[in-house]
Amino acid sequence: MEETAVGIAAAVRSGRMSARAATEQALQRIAERDPGLLAFRIVRGDQALAEADLVDADPGRGSLPLAGVPIAVKDNVAVAGEVTGNGSAGSQQSPQPVDHEVVARLRSAGAVVVGLTNVPELCVFGATDSTIGITRNPWDRDRSPGGSSGGSAAAVAAGMVPVAHGNDGMGSIRIPAACTGLVGMKPGLGTVPSNLGNGSWFDMAEHGPLSTTVADSALLLSVLAARPELADVGIEGRASQRIGVSVRAPVLGLTVDREFAAATRAVAELLASTGHRVREHEVRYPIKAGPAAMARWFAGAELDARLLADRSLLDRRVARHARLGRWVLATGRPRPAGRTLVQQAAERYFADVDVLLTPMLAHPPLPAVAWSSRGWAANLIANVRYAPFAAPWNLAGWPALAVPAGFHRSGLPLSVQLVAPPGGESLLLKLGAEIEQLRPWPRTAPGYAG
Repeated sequence: MEETAVGIAAAVRSGRMSARAATEQALQRIAERDPGLLAFRIVRGDQALAEADLVDADPGRGSLPLAGVPIAVKDNVAVAGEVTGNGSAGSQQSPQPVDHEVVARLRSAGAVVVGLTNVPELCVFGATDSTIGITRNPWDRDRSPGGSSGGSAAAVAAGMVPVAHGNDGMGSIRIPAACTGLVGMKPGLGTVPSNLGNGSWFDMAEHGPLSTTVADSALLLSVLAARPELADVGIEGRASQRIGVSVRAPVLGLTVDREFAAATRAVAELLASTGHRVREHEVRYPIKAGPAAMARWFAGAELDARLLADRSLLDRRVARHARLGRWVLATGRPRPAGRTLVQQAAERYFADVDVLLTPMLAHPPLPAVAWSSRGWAANLIANVRYAPFAAPWNLAGWPALAVPAGFHRSGLPLSVQLVAPPGGESLLLKLGAEIEQLRPWPRTAPGYAG
């Protein structure tokens, strides 16, 4: 999409553009581009136009931070009047009576919900295919846009909408952002009301933005968090930060593609050239971090499956994942000690650094195939192998940001992850804005500009 969310909102507030015009443009792009990508499960044509008209008629339109901005919402939160599919044939089929809190905040800020985006079943895995088909990556349709916010990422990367809502329980915002050349933020625990499914995967899952610019992610996060100051990403007079660089995979024995590691070091050199104090400083991930995160992942899936109208319709891989979750719950886990251990290790690491810089992925995005028809072990191995860097920070509850970092030999985007201690969302966004200013990236995939 040519206009950013920041630009559209400013134009609608001033009267230079109507919310209806912005919505009509988004709906036209969706109609043209989505058939080859399957980013959306539902497109809210007439409903979105009616919402846009309400924004245009609002006498307080001039103060709405997201005035008239067309936005896609991930299909695992309640949107009033719509069925929440959550990627499963077993979901409740009754329309939602009220909006989820994050949707209510978006609408109150003037955003127009143009549709609900595809997710893998119960948002469990990191490639997006479901009962309606396979969602494809605008950069290469033979690749997945990642998951579980893959539909939202595909919609933004193809220029259908300027920004999208996502959520992230094991990397589900940052992984799709990395797969599709976007900015994606997982805020820290408690920054945005979560209330996802049946317990937010034991407080590992957070809502956040997907966008083509850091400023747009900051604006969206400021609304989701009800903290207007987060929208300011100005880097004038910024302080020098101590940045630790770690390219070692969090899981013992996993490899990292040399181009992903090289991209991380290149961003480190870029930041060092502007006066930040940067050094190689590998993270020592606790051995128990993996099992602790896995226990929450399994058990969270089981608790979410209990909300279904008919869990017998689960695909085989998710059904097995949930069965493992039942076993985890029966053994009295997950326990707080796993999270505490990771938090303590993170605090030790950050005793002498302000920000951690890592690759966002270890290997290129997965093929765009029907992963839902493959076995549980094949899904687990593929997910852990290509995207191991995200989950430790869900377990810790710390904020993390994905930003584009050049291109792989395959032509797909590269991405890095920035992590900060609790309360560090603004710091991460300002560092991301600095990277964007120094080395801008394409705002959409090739062939989708305009």
